[in-house]
Amino acid sequence: MHESVEVQEPGTDGGRCVIVGASHASAQLCASLRQDGWTGEILLIGDEPSLPYQRPPLSKTYLAGATTLEGLLIRKPDFYEKQRVDFRQGLVASIDRSAHDVVLDDGERIGYDKLVLCLGARPRRLSVPGADLRGVHYLRDVRDLDGIRQDLPGVTRTVLVGAGYIGLETAAALRGLGVHVTVLEVADRVLQRVTAPAVSAFYDRIHREEGVDLRLGVGLESLSGDDRVQQVHLSDGSTLAADLVIAGIGVEANTDLAAAAGLDVANGICIDAGGRTADPDIFAAGDCAEYPDERYGRRLRLESVPSAVEQAKVAAASICGKERSISALPWFWSDQYDLKLQIAGLNFGFDEVVLRGDPEVGRDFTCFYLAKGQVVAADCVNRPQDFMFSKRAIVEGLSPDRGVLADPDAALAGLLKAVARV
Repeated sequence: MHESVEVQEPGTDGGRCVIVGASHASAQLCASLRQDGWTGEILLIGDEPSLPYQRPPLSKTYLAGATTLEGLLIRKPDFYEKQRVDFRQGLVASIDRSAHDVVLDDGERIGYDKLVLCLGARPRRLSVPGADLRGVHYLRDVRDLDGIRQDLPGVTRTVLVGAGYIGLETAAALRGLGVHVTVLEVADRVLQRVTAPAVSAFYDRIHREEGVDLRLGVGLESLSGDDRVQQVHLSDGSTLAADLVIAGIGVEANTDLAAAAGLDVANGICIDAGGRTADPDIFAAGDCAEYPDERYGRRLRLESVPSAVEQAKVAAASICGKERSISALPWFWSDQYDLKLQIAGLNFGFDEVVLRGDPEVGRDFTCFYLAKGQVVAADCVNRPQDFMFSKRAIVEGLSPDRGVLADPDAALAGLLKAVARV
């Protein structure tokens, strides 16, 4: 067993499991390790002072001031105490695989018997002139949102760069605060990478109706101002006045620590279906990890709370000598205004779209994605029953009747029994 400064001796049965990163995945790992029989130490190291907290509400209720950091905690402090989980704030600078140590940025070494990397992802940074001006913000952790909230008093004109989910969620939250919002998107439609045109058109309509100024097919050239951002210069030659700029242009997996330790990385830290890296004592889970998905026949890295939780459960089982595989159907959600979008599955390779309801009017509908007649994914807006049906239809490999699927008055439950299975 390994000795280290300021950390208890490893347990005599299970040894010491070190979890790096205070995230959804790590919070689940702490619970699942104990449930699966890990009797040794669990040490959770995070680079923020807080215990793991929910991140999706940051750009919504937290930005709007409707909740606190304490209210976002995934599990309360007494959970970690009862489960004998030690938490400490620190930054892991490197991994010494031969010594089974993690090395903190101050040089301290902490030994591990099993190591789990729950490192998450970081926002892509703007690379245009003026990106370092005050008043330019990103969206990832509570420190980012605290910076935005501190800047909000007196702000009347905000420019959001990127019309993905996080950008549109933030636009909705800011409109709720009465802030004028302009959203810039270089693509020709919002959510272009992840949804069908009908879904993009729906959210385009909703945001315009809510007062958002959407600028599509235009890029960001530069930012300017006297110490603080004041103008946003666009690729079409126009200039916008801005008191605040928020970038939501995607994220990159935090793989540097793993790569420096000689572990395989691609779009994320490479793991097998059991959560293991090429090193049998090192595992990974969450937004930083790329795993083989049997259902879709490819390796995936998903930015999803349910996926992070599933990977953590599997990694914990593997650490405890139990055989499990990452196999749960991916699903996601997005809250904007009074709209709850629930997404079942991934729409890879779809060749047909069936709409249930009319996205051109009202505020609820479902978009089913089919491939060779089989449901592979669904975007369900304010239709929780459609979402529940979609998850089952995808998992069971159903090829439903299009007419029934498209009829908002037809009961979908019957399709689960009547439809032919492929």
